[in-house]
Amino acid sequence: MSEFVAELIGTMILIIFGSGVVGGVVLKDSKAEGAGWVVVTIGWGLAVTMGVYAVGSFTGAHINPAVTLGFAAAGEFPWSKVPLYVSAQMIGAAIGAVIVFFNYLPHWKKTKDQAAKLGVFATDPAVRSPSSNLVSEMVGTFVLLMGLMFIGANDFTEGLNPLIVGALIVAIGMSLGGATGYAINPARDLGPRIAHALLPIPGKGGSDWGYAWIPVVGPILGGIYGAVFYRALFLGEFTALFWVLSVVMAVILVGAARSELKKGETMADKIEEKVV
Repeated sequence: MSEFVAELIGTMILIIFGSGVVGGVVLKDSKAEGAGWVVVTIGWGLAVTMGVYAVGSFTGAHINPAVTLGFAAAGEFPWSKVPLYVSAQMIGAAIGAVIVFFNYLPHWKKTKDQAAKLGVFATDPAVRSPSSNLVSEMVGTFVLLMGLMFIGANDFTEGLNPLIVGALIVAIGMSLGGATGYAINPARDLGPRIAHALLPIPGKGGSDWGYAWIPVVGPILGGIYGAVFYRALFLGEFTALFWVLSVVMAVILVGAARSELKKGETMADKIEEKVV
């Protein structure tokens, strides 16, 4: 199997199981309707596990542009292969989303909630605040790349690694995912979002393109920083990229915090005015 086909299939499997579990939980009259966040996070963890089992022996199963870019930035993957992997991941994610659409054919018409339909394909924030949402995606993907580096530094019984990676995804989802739905993967969000825009889903509404940049930019920044951070702190490789990204991350974090604090002050002032 070629590396392109392997990454395509691995990402397709990821989306079939991942978006599939979301569809089961949120679409009307599904037997899993209302199963909740715990089921969604476990489903996504198993989705990653299955994707890694499927193609890990061919490509290492990146199935995520943030992982590919992070490994390349850390010097553990050749930059020349990045376009091949990323394009395969995007196509695979879109194909996986189309398969999920067909799996739930009768349920799209029964579901009136447009946000729920979009949620099967792409992420959206619990509280819409661009700077804070960006930070959440950065943090989640930072932890993902750090976790992958931790796992790679340990020896496991043969065949166990994919389960450990899946457990990492569940942990990120349960601990950090409540803010934005934890895309932590540009292909996982953008590929299915494009599919949502193109598919003839009854009463689907818009694809929320105004938010779409956040689950792309956030994971890329967080993933690259997580990889170079690990190399710097654990292996002593303090590169120029590490220092530049450290400054960028600090600026984004401080900016997000100031923005939220300012909103809090504005809200407090309005409440005070009403009381007076």
